[in-house]
Amino acid sequence: MNRHDRRRRNALTLALTLLLAAPAVAVAADPWVVYEGTNGPGKGKRVVLISGDEEYRSEEALPQLGKILARRHGFTCTVLFAIGKDGSIDPNRTDNIPGLEALRTADLMIIATRFRNLPDEQMKEVVDYIESGRPIIGMRTATHAFAIRSPTYARYSWNNREWKGGFGKQVLGETWVSHHGNHGHESTRGIIAPNARENPIVRGIKDGDIWGPTDVYEAHPPADATVLVLGQVVQGMKPTDPPVEGKKNDPLMPVAWIRSYTGTQGKAARIFCTTMGAATDLESEGIRRLLVNAAYWAVGLEDQITDHTDVALVGEYHPLPFGFGKAKQGVRPEEHGLSSSSAAAR
Repeated sequence: MNRHDRRRRNALTLALTLLLAAPAVAVAADPWVVYEGTNGPGKGKRVVLISGDEEYRSEEALPQLGKILARRHGFTCTVLFAIGKDGSIDPNRTDNIPGLEALRTADLMIIATRFRNLPDEQMKEVVDYIESGRPIIGMRTATHAFAIRSPTYARYSWNNREWKGGFGKQVLGETWVSHHGNHGHESTRGIIAPNARENPIVRGIKDGDIWGPTDVYEAHPPADATVLVLGQVVQGMKPTDPPVEGKKNDPLMPVAWIRSYTGTQGKAARIFCTTMGAATDLESEGIRRLLVNAAYWAVGLEDQITDHTDVALVGEYHPLPFGFGKAKQGVRPEEHGLSSSSAAAR
């Protein structure tokens, strides 16, 4: 071996030694979480769950709902979050929900955002989905999901005047109106609407099975909607409290309904909306059953809904109370992973 070959061999050996000795470069985790579907009727279906509200802890509710849909029913679920500048979940940041590209291949969108002002490139992904004719489930503040300042997508804002009520009114069937119950003092008991008892979405649910500490919203869905559940205003914050007497419960406000929306692509989409769905509401088996049944119905699997569909919680679930400024700080999306002990402890 000549001098040139020895030098080249020595240089390569040194380079390899340095490479092996170098510390591994950490790869940043995705700012979302994916729960791969196991066996079940939903296997092969992709669900994208979009959180982002300052008050009702959708950043806790949607990971639990995603786990239930994935582990109990086979859906592959991607949960998206409002992400702050430090990479942690920040419900108070209204202009950043990374990962919305997942909607391109989604079979169902579940949304629980509040007054989001997304940039055009993110909002485009949402709008393309809305107008595609694929199904949508809206939870709680989704009636006022957007407050878009950019003229490109301003029509989807909750208070738009030209497309009255924007996404909430035109797609889901209602925008933000007001609190009907006394917020924080009067909770909600679900009563199955008289003409909806045979609907597959309420299969296995009886009057009173649905309860949540959130109050009833005022809501007036359009004539083309089918009301499924009515919200009885309850005097206190326990499921056993008696109903409020008087006008608040005469008539009862709708808290869950279905309808159809035909977007710019000309295809009719199945729409389910509930004004319940805070993280604390999901402690109620009735709420979880309503949402899981709605997911089945939305993707055309209503014949698979049974009276005893498994809606058991996955892992520990101890959601924080609703309220502004009460979100847990510094939580990163990967902490909601199925294998995360820190997520299980919450």
